[in-house]
Amino acid sequence: MEPSKSLPVREHHVHQRHFDRLVMLSDGVFAIALTLSAVELKPEAAPGESLLRAWAVPLLVYFVSFAIVGGVWMRHRRVLANLRRVDAPSTLLTLLLLSLVSLMPVVVRVMLTSAGDASRDGMLFYALALMANYLCLAASWGYAAFVGDLAPDVPKARAWGWLLQDLFVAVMFGAVALYSLHLKPLALLATLAGLALRFASSRLDKASKGAGSIVPADSAER
Repeated sequence: MEPSKSLPVREHHVHQRHFDRLVMLSDGVFAIALTLSAVELKPEAAPGESLLRAWAVPLLVYFVSFAIVGGVWMRHRRVLANLRRVDAPSTLLTLLLLSLVSLMPVVVRVMLTSAGDASRDGMLFYALALMANYLCLAASWGYAAFVGDLAPDVPKARAWGWLLQDLFVAVMFGAVALYSLHLKPLALLATLAGLALRFASSRLDKASKGAGSIVPADSAER
């Protein structure tokens, strides 16, 4: 009986292994960040304050943060699901995104500790952190779809629509940051710009569906 010979490692095997490791790292970081955000919930009831009232704001901040970071995870999953391969720039952009996601427990803590602060510093920090998350997400998809040619199966109209969706969320958080700085006219302009991006993304999405193109993986989750 001949001894078994190991099969040679093909290029597509290498790409698949790189991709699998990136997916595992991403899911792990998101899971830890979401879990640690719950650990930051340590409200203490003031004298005469009910427990329900003491927990109301922290729980609201936590669930809103969970939904937002969950949205980042869903969009990042959509990016990875449509890639044929990953390269060095896409990996670095993913690591940058994960570094921002890892900061979310700190962001939640700052938001909670400054909930009653009239200066709105906590809200400013919160909005800037989430804006950075979505800008990095947009950069990751923009590179993959239009620069690195890592997602050739996604129609260009749909790819642009997804990019504008990420930019829409980033711009809206930018509007919140401007409002926190008491720059209300600029906040209004940013809000209008964000709504324009959302309208354009909807038009592009309808155009891609109307063209009868093949729906790529995870296209139903936006």
